[in-house]
Amino acid sequence: MNISLKRMNAIFQKDLKDFSRNWAVSSVILMPIILGFLFGRSGVHDLSSHYLLINLAMAMVATFVQCCLIAEEKEKNTLRGLMLSPASSTEIIGGKSLLSLIFTIFVIYVTTMLADYQPANVGVVAVAILLSTLFYIALGTILGLFSKSVMEASLIVMPFVMIFSLGSFITNFVDSYPILKFALYLPNIQLIELATKVEAGGGFGDVLVELAVITGWVIVSFIVTSSLYRRKMVD
Repeated sequence: MNISLKRMNAIFQKDLKDFSRNWAVSSVILMPIILGFLFGRSGVHDLSSHYLLINLAMAMVATFVQCCLIAEEKEKNTLRGLMLSPASSTEIIGGKSLLSLIFTIFVIYVTTMLADYQPANVGVVAVAILLSTLFYIALGTILGLFSKSVMEASLIVMPFVMIFSLGSFITNFVDSYPILKFALYLPNIQLIELATKVEAGGGFGDVLVELAVITGWVIVSFIVTSSLYRRKMVD
């Protein structure tokens, strides 16, 4: 299957213009950056605080922005036009995910710099964050495909933003409520577990389980996204 980078770039350029015009959506990327600045200046440097910011950045930028971009296309009936165009589903979804991917990595980089977070092993953490970002973008695509408008998308996505940015607090209640043990396998929790091992001197070989769990979430989310997108094409 041939993939046209020209088509993907055209979709990316269009999304970039739409994103810059929609302040209600584009302004959310400032939240993690502002919090990173405040955390850095207030001397909050523990690992859980750093990953609260990183998970918040992925939930707010990768998921929220991606969800709203997809929903906006549906609201304007332009997504149907894209589906009927010569562009393949890979080119459309890939092109529409590029903006979320670039902005998420940029926001995480700036936020961690402001919060003064320096991982003990940048390579391991970077791979884990990249994999996690792919999951969050796929989640945003799925929620966007379910939404009929940007307003509806902004409401649907909020519970997921809360779970994946603040969900690490759930682990405090696992002993009292065993039913919550599933939360230990959420990608945001696995990312924190991975970061903890890295700070203790762990390398790739020590975090294979956490990387495998996060990769599993990525694969499942990609399969659901592809299936849902193809179903929307024939609706």
